[in-house]
Amino acid sequence: MTHALVLAIAGAISGYATFDRPFFQSSHAPAVTAAAANEGVAVGGVSLGRDSVIIKPLPIPTRPLESHAPVVHVVAQGDTLESIGRQFNLSWRYIFWSNPGLRLPLTVGRPLKLAPVPGVVVTVRTGDTPASLAATYGVEVSTVLGFNGIRVPQFTPGSVLVIPIDPAQGPNLRTGAPADPVDPGQFLCPIPGAKIIQSFGPTSFAVEPSYGGYLHFHTGIDLLAEYGTPIVAAAGGRVTAVGNADYYGIRVEVTDSFGLVEVYAHMSQVAVAIGQDVQQGEKIGYVGSTGLSIGSHLHFQLGVGGLPTDPGRLIGC
Repeated sequence: MTHALVLAIAGAISGYATFDRPFFQSSHAPAVTAAAANEGVAVGGVSLGRDSVIIKPLPIPTRPLESHAPVVHVVAQGDTLESIGRQFNLSWRYIFWSNPGLRLPLTVGRPLKLAPVPGVVVTVRTGDTPASLAATYGVEVSTVLGFNGIRVPQFTPGSVLVIPIDPAQGPNLRTGAPADPVDPGQFLCPIPGAKIIQSFGPTSFAVEPSYGGYLHFHTGIDLLAEYGTPIVAAAGGRVTAVGNADYYGIRVEVTDSFGLVEVYAHMSQVAVAIGQDVQQGEKIGYVGSTGLSIGSHLHFQLGVGGLPTDPGRLIGC
């Protein structure tokens, strides 16, 4: 009986194999080779095999991600705006811009706020909105929010933000117009083509007052020009002073968009009013010889943190 059962099972298996073998032989996939495994789809920089297995390694960043957080630099002995700027690859104007009220010379131990990219560090005041800050600094609202990782429509007063600025465009005026449309972040010659007849620094010219330990020191740059020649703003900003001022005679002061004070002295008359916004290259007055002056010329002076400072190259002089 057992023998008969074994023969029956063997016959069944034989019939199964005879009936189904041709079907499985015709539908069985051939052996998968290494080359066939690579035949998949490409998604971005990643290749996927037929079973969605990654068969190409992901690229690994070789540089740290760009920081969006403000940098705090504590002033050390010997630091200047220029040396700090070189250290952090920033124009010294941006350093001054991010630290309103900064006085020179720098105080050792004072913390300075620096933007990690060309731009300005801003402390949010009551009433500031993404739209108002975007307009003030000439950027898109999405830039203000995105760079600072903000996902709410309102700011918290006291928050510290970094607003990146395109150096090729420079800052804006309060009106939203570019402050420096001619040479962003640079000083334009207030009298195009004028000759510099006296530079910034110690001088033997006895009419100049003493300053900084020198018997005679010239605190600005003198440009030779005929009486009545138009004077234009070296950089855009807001007019913060107009009228007579002893040594300067008739003068105009413009606090530019970075917070630096430009003084235009010895004028014959002015063409702007206090509180007016002016763009770089806009007429602000006319050459004269008022105040402590010998002959018609323009005295252009730059104030940084309360001290007269060499403005450097004036483009177009």
